[in-house]
Amino acid sequence: KKNFFNRVLSNNILSIVRAISPEKIKEIIKINNVQSTLNDDQFGYYLAGLLEGDGHLSLPFLGKTSLNRILNPRIVFTAHVNDLALYVHIQQRLGGIGRFQLSNESVIRYIIGDKQGIITFINIVHNKLRTPKNKSLNDLIEFMNQKYDLAIPKSNIDESNILTNSWFTGFTEADGSFGVKIVESKSKGDNKKSVSSNISLKFRLDQRLIDKKTSLSMESIMENIAQSLSCNLLTYKKSKSDDNILSVYVSAIDKVKILVDYFNIYPLLGIKNKNFKDWEKVYYMILSKEHLTEKGIIEIKLIHSNMNSKRIHLNYDI
Repeated sequence: KKNFFNRVLSNNILSIVRAISPEKIKEIIKINNVQSTLNDDQFGYYLAGLLEGDGHLSLPFLGKTSLNRILNPRIVFTAHVNDLALYVHIQQRLGGIGRFQLSNESVIRYIIGDKQGIITFINIVHNKLRTPKNKSLNDLIEFMNQKYDLAIPKSNIDESNILTNSWFTGFTEADGSFGVKIVESKSKGDNKKSVSSNISLKFRLDQRLIDKKTSLSMESIMENIAQSLSCNLLTYKKSKSDDNILSVYVSAIDKVKILVDYFNIYPLLGIKNKNFKDWEKVYYMILSKEHLTEKGIIEIKLIHSNMNSKRIHLNYDI
């Protein structure tokens, strides 16, 4: 009975998780090729930020399995299928290393698990991480050094200004969000039927206070981000959980300018860039007072109706 259950479970897992073929990847490159002006150094900062948001470093035990196989560590990025073109672009920038999986028809995994691929990845993000995940990277470096008799030095925490490289772009690509808030209010004057719209922008980036894998605090880096954006760092408890969440929240129009300027120097590369561009458009409409006109309100509502989860994406048919 137990063996039967294990077989059924295994079959279900196999039906849920499947590889994305190289042929399909080639098709995606033709359909939607992500363009980037980042040089190799800035791409490394971007990748480090993305890793610290959406990445996972997995280490096996050091040695051989019962089947005499030598296991390698894995670097795994997890994202929505809408960002497949982004990860195909990343794979190309890294020289074609890694492979792709599709899970539940909506989640992709970009997996780097071969020796040379892991070394390539370590080299490009080395000394560019800012969060407790740098400890996990150093654990990976130590593992690779022991297993392959290498001499890769430890990675140091990057303490440079947040806004002087593309690390924050990668981190935002993973965990940041851009939104437009529209509050309808009825007039209190003689014309009770008239309705006005209060329109504002919001940027939000949340992280758990304690990094689960390392048990280290995220407060220092989140406070650094908040200070760089001239905003306060908020704390709240996640519903149905004991997790304390740190939140960077920007809505003041003069603080929004910091983000607009930054992301035009270090642009987002994935689907989130489309949301940023819509968000930026509303920002300039607010500056020019267009958001106070009937025509402007209608246009902003249309923009809002197609942002984030409401956006219609290209169907890759994978």
